Order: sequence, then C-alpha cells, then structure tokens
Amino acid sequence: MTPILACRTAAFVNPRQVTPKQQRGFTLLEIILVLAIIATASIMVVPNLGGFEARTFSTQVRQAQSLLNYARRTAVISGQASTVSFNVLPADEMARLDSEERYASLSNSVAQWNGAGVDLRFRDSTDREIEIQGKTEVTFYPEGGSTGGTLLFVQDDQAGVISVDPFTGSVSSGDPDRE
Repeated sequence: MTPILACRTAAFVNPRQVTPKQQRGFTLLEIILVLAIIATASIMVVPNLGGFEARTFSTQVRQAQSLLNYARRTAVISGQASTVSFNVLPADEMARLDSEERYASLSNSVAQWNGAGVDLRFRDSTDREIEIQGKTEVTFYPEGGSTGGTLLFVQDDQAGVISVDPFTGSVSSGDPDRE
C-alpha cells in the first residue's frame, strides 16, 4: 500500500513551492499591465505640467482681485478707509525684507499682494501709466469711492487687467488686449 500512497502524494504537490527552474521572470500579461498603468499615469500628469505657470499667474491675478473686493467691503462695513498694497519686488529682495518692513504701511492697510516675478503697471484715471518697481496702493473709502485706476499684470506672454472705478469703487477684470 505504500507505493500507491506515494503516487497520490506526488500528484498533490503544494503549488506554492516553486523550484528555481520554474521561476524565470514576468509573464507577458504582467509586463503589459505595468506598461498600461505607466501610460495612463503619464497621460494624466504630463498635460498638467505644461500649464503650471499659466495657472499660477491667473491665480495671482484672481487673488489680487479678491483682495481688492475684500478691501472695498471692509471700507464700507467698518466706515474707515481700507488699503491694499501691491509689492512686486524680486523674490530675493522680498526674502531679505523682514516682516516688519514688508507689512509696514498705513494703519488702514487690510491686505497685501506680493507678486514676485510679475510685472505690474498702474494706469490712473488720467491714463498716465506707471511701471511699479516696488510698491503701490489702492485705497477704498467708506462712501464707496476709491483711488481708482487700472492694474496691468504681465508675466512672460500672459497678461491680466483689473480695473477699479474711482467713483463707485467697483472692481472688475477685463481683457488686456482691449486695454
């Protein structure tokens, strides 16, 4: 009876025990699956890398517009003038300034926008255009008015425009080509 038992036990070899001769590499299916995962990941990642600077610039312009709207609301609600400061110092100069210098401004300053790497021009209500080298401010008054003007943001081949009406204080963004 022992020879028959020996045959039966040999037929039921544990499949987890693999000899070195049987372990040769990856199957074709495994290789294709890994390549498909890599291709899918690259399709999702590569297009997002190209537009990173454009998204960063448009985010900076939207942030500037939000700060202006915030200052306008603050002036009307608090009954005191509110100012937004715009700094366009290069990144290395911005890092050198200590926090007191960076945020020192009039007591009515409610927000500060720092745009390292962005060129900023300011056009006042008389259409006089000034390139901002350091800092400029836009002030909103409780009656609804403001210092007004147009802020022109430029970075590489991108441009953005924010207009502040001097009489109503309303803030709007526009097409830089029309300006």
